[in-house]
Amino acid sequence: MEARKVFVAASSCKDGHCQPECLPSRCPRGMTARVESRLPRATLRICHPVHLMQSAIMKISGSDLHLFRVFESVVRNGGISAAQMELSLSQPTISNHLTALEQRLGVKLCERGRRGFTLTDEGRRVYEISTEISGMLDANSARLLRLRSALAGKVGIGIVDCMATDPSFRISDAIAELSETAPEIELNLKIMRPNDITKAVAENDIDIGIGGSDIKVASVRYHIIYREEHAVFCGSSHPLFQRKEEEITSAECDRHPWVHRGYWYGIQRHRFDNSAANRVAFDIEAQLLMVLSGAYLGVLPTHFAGIFEQQGRLRRLPLADEAYFAEIEVATRAGEQAANVTHVRDTIIKVHRKHL
Repeated sequence: MEARKVFVAASSCKDGHCQPECLPSRCPRGMTARVESRLPRATLRICHPVHLMQSAIMKISGSDLHLFRVFESVVRNGGISAAQMELSLSQPTISNHLTALEQRLGVKLCERGRRGFTLTDEGRRVYEISTEISGMLDANSARLLRLRSALAGKVGIGIVDCMATDPSFRISDAIAELSETAPEIELNLKIMRPNDITKAVAENDIDIGIGGSDIKVASVRYHIIYREEHAVFCGSSHPLFQRKEEEITSAECDRHPWVHRGYWYGIQRHRFDNSAANRVAFDIEAQLLMVLSGAYLGVLPTHFAGIFEQQGRLRRLPLADEAYFAEIEVATRAGEQAANVTHVRDTIIKVHRKHL
């Protein structure tokens, strides 16, 4: 059976299909080949690769980009064997990559074999598109890299609760300075539990953590900015509230239930296990509420509990050996950080050093 390939003209290209009046050499978007045979209505239409990609609404994936890079290298080097050194891939692997790209696009890109390497018309067009994509990616990658050296963008900071009442905590001074030195940095502050802060910094969920915990992670770097005083308190309805100071001892306090901070287990291990009546809280305000009930003793930050002490609702018990100074630290991930994160961290550390 005899068949012949003829090109028909198209007046315009619409919706990824050539119309029947356009000469292939003049069609800005593609061409259509029709195979005619002696069988009635035996017609096959072959679309230009650009039309194939447009009609399928192709979404380029990471694996597609890799295939494009391989194809570009082969074209630049004039063949598969010449591209081996640049790609560090074997000839069969490169050939498989080209086949995969051809299958992905639905067109033949090149002739390869003993006769050498030559691009098809479709291959030349795909090479042009591929180099355009690579150029755009490289240009925008450079733009993104420049952001690392720019004092702009968002910086996430996790802070433990009940810090606003501490006069030693100078985060407000740091924010004021940052608004002058780096006004384009957008700070995103969150109140978080200490252990959650450590985890969030390590897993890149936040950039900076501020607080204190006895759990340390190797991938996180810590900078102590000051020490926060804590002491034992009881509520106004607690039996020890009216006791004379000389009657209050550690042994006497051990006879009463305590509410402990969950993330201080390593520090107060002896108290955690002493009594089934003891309770655990993971937030300072929750611990305060339990101490205010009069049912429990608790170690609270003096700057926070002192407010309620002045109101007559709490009493600081005279137990010098139970006083504790928690190290408040600035935590960031190990290694090089973006310029905006480094600037915020260094500013926080600097303003606290002024008042040490």
